[in-house]
Amino acid sequence: MPTTTINVRTDSELKANVQSILADLGLDISTAINVYLNQIVYKKAIPFEISKPEPTEPEPVKQFKFGGWEGKISMSDDFNEPM
Repeated sequence: MPTTTINVRTDSELKANVQSILADLGLDISTAINVYLNQIVYKKAIPFEISKPEPTEPEPVKQFKFGGWEGKISMSDDFNEPM
């Protein structure tokens, strides 16, 4: 079967991470991509779910407490204004 070349641009750090993981599995990138492409042909679809991660809730703003002075100390909105 004749072969062809596919050129793909990707982040160099991503490539290095993928190569390391695939090497642990005994594969190279070319073999992994061929497995992926064959799965697309067999399933006639992308062989995994593609989804966007759910947004996370922002952390609540921390309220600072002044120990025993809580409620007795006030902060000025204008630092030029005397308290």
